[in-house]
Amino acid sequence: MSFATRRNLVLGTFAVAFLAAFGWIVATQGPLAPVKVTLDAAREARLERSLFGIATVEARRSHNIGPTFAGRVARVVVDQGDVVKAGQLLAEMEPVDLDARIAASAAAAASAAQRVQSAEAALAEAESRAKLAQHSAERYADLRKKNFVSQEAADAKAHEAAAAQAARAAAAAALAAARDDARRAQAELAGAGKNRENLRLVSPVDGIVVARLAEPGSTIVAGQAVVQVIDPSSLWLRVRIDQGRSQGLAVGLPAEIVLRSRPDERFAGRVERLDWNGDSITEERIANVVFDLRPDGLAIGELAEVTLRLPAIEQALAIPLAALQRRGAQSGVWQVVEGRARFAPVTAGAISANGFVEIREGLAAGDAVIVHSAKALSDGTRVKPVESLR
Repeated sequence: MSFATRRNLVLGTFAVAFLAAFGWIVATQGPLAPVKVTLDAAREARLERSLFGIATVEARRSHNIGPTFAGRVARVVVDQGDVVKAGQLLAEMEPVDLDARIAASAAAAASAAQRVQSAEAALAEAESRAKLAQHSAERYADLRKKNFVSQEAADAKAHEAAAAQAARAAAAAALAAARDDARRAQAELAGAGKNRENLRLVSPVDGIVVARLAEPGSTIVAGQAVVQVIDPSSLWLRVRIDQGRSQGLAVGLPAEIVLRSRPDERFAGRVERLDWNGDSITEERIANVVFDLRPDGLAIGELAEVTLRLPAIEQALAIPLAALQRRGAQSGVWQVVEGRARFAPVTAGAISANGFVEIREGLAAGDAVIVHSAKALSDGTRVKPVESLR
């Protein structure tokens, strides 16, 4: 065999080996290689369920205390953090001309009371005149029957009696009007007194001042708060929970609370109330959670992580949550059928706290499902089960 022939044979052998190696690499490691997947089997298990949300510390009973009409702040006698009692003075508004108006209302009320006395005296006089005129008219009517007086004289006395009765009615009406004026003057005086009392801003409850919102000399409009007071016993957590995972949320669920200021501590609590109004923008439901034992040093607005414990499901058919996929509007899992991926629709249920999901329809115990894959799958994709994708 010549040298050229041997060289061609060696080169041909190397070429065949190279092509074989290249084909093997393309078929097993390259783009034509099956996709590596990890599998797990559906099994019956006890599902420990929970809901998780981020919360802020808030006061259930918070009181914004301010004047009922516009004015200037005269003084503020408390500061943030002060403990106050119900009825304690917190701040005071300047009266401006209110004291003068109270004095004027008092004078008007006194004058109205004097007019009532005058009207009562006038009524008493009118009643006396009416009685005398009536007796005279009756006596003249009796004398007319006996022809001792003329008819004209009897008629004149009857007219005097009627006029006296009309004067009595007028005096009674004047007395009623005077009494109405007196009541109105007293009401105006009482209203001015109430307005004067409203200048003194007092605490409606035993609580803590959490905000001093105005300083002396500031002009405040009606309804604007000068001081904010909360009831510290009403502190709770406003928890936001994803609407898509809020199934089972109910009043009374136990809660585990981790405050941002105390990440190493766990506090127990429970759901006290569910808000009817959810947040349509963030797609969240709102739950209010109270502490079983409220810790000291809570700050309004502090963040917390809240885990709500739902009742466990006994003997549920479960798979890892990572195995559950969506294709369009259908939930399902990928399975291996004769070395290829096939999508199987399923009906999913509750999700556990440790990453498993309940399967209500579509799988049986022991069915293997694809949990993770090296690439996105489609029906018919060649797959290769492995222990790990690493």
